[in-house]
Amino acid sequence: MASVVVVEDDPAIRRGLIRGLTERGYAVTSYPSGLPALEHVVKERPDVVVLDLGLPDVDGRKLLAMIRAVSDVPVIVVTARDDDQSIVATLDEGADDYVVKPFGIEQVAARIRAVLRRSASEAAGDRIEIGELVIDPRARRATLAGEEIELARREFDLLLALASRAGEVVTKRELLSEVWQQPYGGADRTLDVHLSWLRRKLGETAAEPRYLHTVRGVGVRLTAPTESRAG
Repeated sequence: MASVVVVEDDPAIRRGLIRGLTERGYAVTSYPSGLPALEHVVKERPDVVVLDLGLPDVDGRKLLAMIRAVSDVPVIVVTARDDDQSIVATLDEGADDYVVKPFGIEQVAARIRAVLRRSASEAAGDRIEIGELVIDPRARRATLAGEEIELARREFDLLLALASRAGEVVTKRELLSEVWQQPYGGADRTLDVHLSWLRRKLGETAAEPRYLHTVRGVGVRLTAPTESRAG
């Protein structure tokens, strides 16, 4: 039974989430404010956090940053903030998914199932070696020529998504769906920025790629430097 922490200050929404998720087989703990929920995350290590951004004691995005400082637990944000800027910023700050109010319980349950599948896939993943680049999904660690690469959560997710399909061209639509759970269009600039950051950490640029090769109008291919010349 997966454990879910619901952090929501609206009593009616909180009760609805508790009831709906409990009926679907989840062990649910709830909090109307953020700091007690953070303490629970640290001590109990839940499987998923469902997080409202409008909390009485701390802004939800600040709480998200606090959670990310101590845990990789998947976080699904539920909020009335529906502008693109808030959505992109929240995903970039470490949220795994974003649901806009009002929502149906089936939608939230489906998002929970999706993040749990991704977590299970990472936990079961074998080490990936591509040239001098080594990625350990279990440890969420990457090294290049034996030196560890300091990657933010989303940068690691992006690298893993590409490395898992090394040699293939992965489309922007696929990357936005898999890494950000977003349709192509609104968040494509976010993907470009993260690719730029990732290239810098791999010691390359878009003009002089080594591992990450953009196929114009299609997507991105990750290959070892010795394999990339034909592309």
